[in-house]
Amino acid sequence: MIQAVKGMNDVRPGAAEAFLDSAVWDYVTSRAAEVLNGYAYRQVRLPLLEETALFARGIGEDTDIVSKEMYSLTDRGDRSLTLRPEGTAGAVRAYVEHALGKTDAVQRWWYLGPMFRAEAPQKGRYRQFYQVGAELFGVAAPQADAEMLVMLNALCRHLEVTDVSVRVNCLGDAESRERYRAVLQEYLRGRASELCETCQRRFATNPLRVLDCKRATCRAVVTAAPDILASLSEASRVHFDLVQQLATAAGVSFVRDPHLVRGLDYYTGTIFELATAALGAQDAIVGGGRYDDLVAELGGPPTPAVGFAAGIERLALLVAKRVEHKDLAWWSGPHLYLAPMAGAEARAMALADEVRRLGPWRVEVDVSGGRVKNQMRRADKVGALAAIVLGEDELAKGAAMLKNLRSLAKGDDSQVQIALKGGELVAALAQLARER
Repeated sequence: MIQAVKGMNDVRPGAAEAFLDSAVWDYVTSRAAEVLNGYAYRQVRLPLLEETALFARGIGEDTDIVSKEMYSLTDRGDRSLTLRPEGTAGAVRAYVEHALGKTDAVQRWWYLGPMFRAEAPQKGRYRQFYQVGAELFGVAAPQADAEMLVMLNALCRHLEVTDVSVRVNCLGDAESRERYRAVLQEYLRGRASELCETCQRRFATNPLRVLDCKRATCRAVVTAAPDILASLSEASRVHFDLVQQLATAAGVSFVRDPHLVRGLDYYTGTIFELATAALGAQDAIVGGGRYDDLVAELGGPPTPAVGFAAGIERLALLVAKRVEHKDLAWWSGPHLYLAPMAGAEARAMALADEVRRLGPWRVEVDVSGGRVKNQMRRADKVGALAAIVLGEDELAKGAAMLKNLRSLAKGDDSQVQIALKGGELVAALAQLARER
């Protein structure tokens, strides 16, 4: 038997692990889309494969992603291509390639899809994983950073994800980072022997990455590291102060983490991370920040930008934790299940289409031809909100009993007679949907 590649999951209805149930993913992704669309972001769909150079230049050759985690291949044209390990570099490539800076520099994009990294699989961390993210190009003002934090706050609220901590920091402009780099190297030089082998190498090439190391020995060294705020230029400090003031005024609770950095080299200015203790070691669910230099570095005009990416698996884990597995189907199961007896199949299909034409109602017609008892058992299994049995008597009367399966599951045999007309069925379904 051929099995899925390790670290690459099937997301399907009825998955044994609730967070891999497609009902949970439908819930997470649909609500994320509602929030992002509400902030006037428009969806962009980008290629899974890009030239390897895009990620080497954009993410940074000294990052773990580029140095040891990318899935790369050489195609028949002898080109080095890579399955995208993250979404921002591809978005910037598209922005530059289509010369959007010349038409409308301000672009609000969001994306959803798979990313690929060859790292050791853990709960919530996989070799093929999914992200929902957003990018805002062309706005340098601190209001853009603050709005991003407000939007993420709204996303958590929309998903009913609680106990989330928001951490923010500022990496400053190029002048600030260069100044801090020298200060940090001087500090680390005296404690280099306490660092892990990887961080001893980073010390010389990219000392800020030492702040991101998760090893206990390196974390202990970092605890007393100098604060980057002391190295910020006046402009960077004013910008960051305004971001914090605006976010606070908008009701976003956060803490400033002086040692927060992001694992990708393109970040500048404001950076942030959302995390929760509910996920254990893999606690980060959202990360992002400013990357004001990346558009120019990839061949475009100087363009400020800010964005974020959220892990769908980790959001799904949080959502699945608060519901019973049995309840998952109620998010994506049919609103109406029609169980036709012999001779009623055509009317059932016509009635289903009447209902579907009147709104985004999910209707399933049982086409198995089995006994009514078995059809009703399936209606309950797939999480239908309501069901109707159609037989000769129902066809003759033009009416049938609409069974509320949600109340039936609680021991209350709630049903009402209703005309077999699309409009009346939709009104009844709408009432049941509000009650559930």
